[in-house]
Amino acid sequence: MKLRLIHILTALTLSAPAWAQSLTAHRGDVPGSYNYWLYNPDNDLDSEEEPKPVVVFLHGASLCGNDLNRVKRYGTIDAIEKGHNIDAYVIAPQNPGGAWKPEKVMKIIDAVGENHNIDYDRIYVIGMSLGGYGAIDMAATYPDEIAAAMAFCGGGSVRDLSGLKDVPLWIIHGTGDRAVSVSQSDRVVEAVKATGETTRLNYDRIPGMNHSAPARFFYLRESYDWLFNHSLKDEDRPAAETFDITGSLKKSAYTNSSRKKSSKKKSGTKRRTSSRQEEAQVKERQKLRSAFQRR
Repeated sequence: MKLRLIHILTALTLSAPAWAQSLTAHRGDVPGSYNYWLYNPDNDLDSEEEPKPVVVFLHGASLCGNDLNRVKRYGTIDAIEKGHNIDAYVIAPQNPGGAWKPEKVMKIIDAVGENHNIDYDRIYVIGMSLGGYGAIDMAATYPDEIAAAMAFCGGGSVRDLSGLKDVPLWIIHGTGDRAVSVSQSDRVVEAVKATGETTRLNYDRIPGMNHSAPARFFYLRESYDWLFNHSLKDEDRPAAETFDITGSLKKSAYTNSSRKKSSKKKSGTKRRTSSRQEEAQVKERQKLRSAFQRR
């Protein structure tokens, strides 16, 4: 009976879809760091194929805590689960609270590299809100290890931002952001300008855009294509040409989403949505303020 049960369980495991095994939760695996999700595009720990790039997704303050499932609410992991094909290892740590610590994130990258065939010349970081701060801080702290970075509606919290001049960087922030003032990204840009080297810096300061709108960029294939166009091996590490984020691409970001949309329009929907966004922005401001007070 036991032997038959073992055979049944083995058959179920082997017949499980590949995607079910490619996303794994890691809790307490890296001492002194964060719990994290790892997406493995090959679903093969001992792959002999060419090394693949790494994308590090850093979430905002609203997803902080000790429940890893919160990290799947929006962002790169959510995009993958909704069918977006990202041919890279994706690391999505969860911050329990406070500002992101670059050294803790790097510990996870090192741990993943010990068990997987990652391309150390193509490590990227992308983040929003508190994660935008984290992306900037990672790039500034490890400019010789981060091939490119994208930071949405964030800022920078490390003291020395001069390392950003060496990293292809794309910052996106709206002037209508009520959770994180656009002045925070302005300050980062001014810090880069102070170095006298701005050829790798891209800054989209979008009039009227609110705090939640940049989340859709996690669902654009073009965002990851832009990151993947960079490598530490590139001579002089030039920044790739950016794409238009204000037109049809922005509007179609969620096209491939599996979320069901109602076929009937209901009066007052836009007003209720706006109210929810404002409430979310208030909570985000409160959590960000708390995060940096504890830093």
